[in-house]
Amino acid sequence: MANLSPAFAYTVVYVKDVARSVAFYSKAFGHSVRRLDESHRWGELDSGETTIAFTPLHQKETDGITGEVQTPSDGHHRAPVEVCFAYADVDAAFKRAVESGATAVSEPEEKEWGQKVGYVRDIDGIIVRMGSYVKPPPHSH
Repeated sequence: MANLSPAFAYTVVYVKDVARSVAFYSKAFGHSVRRLDESHRWGELDSGETTIAFTPLHQKETDGITGEVQTPSDGHHRAPVEVCFAYADVDAAFKRAVESGATAVSEPEEKEWGQKVGYVRDIDGIIVRMGSYVKPPPHSH
């Protein structure tokens, strides 16, 4: 029997301007750029085990097959996806993101599940969760 256990390979983010989003994510969130096609129709960031990829909102290769991407019409709505990054220092990461052009949504705060979490919007209005690594629960004796 073939091994059908998958590795999570990509998250693809559909954006207005691939080159601009790749540069923004690199600066705002600290990723190094793995690839940006000369056509500016595909870009990738190094993010550990998986790849974050960017592609234009509308493209003939996929619109006719999987449907057109729908974007929120205003700031009171959001896309049905959230990009999440973990940091050792969420406060510093949040500050860098906002200084680099992200829109602050919610300042980092401690959550009941043992994680510090803050939210920003990227330049396309996509919500980015910035959180600490979740601490394992204390051992009970």
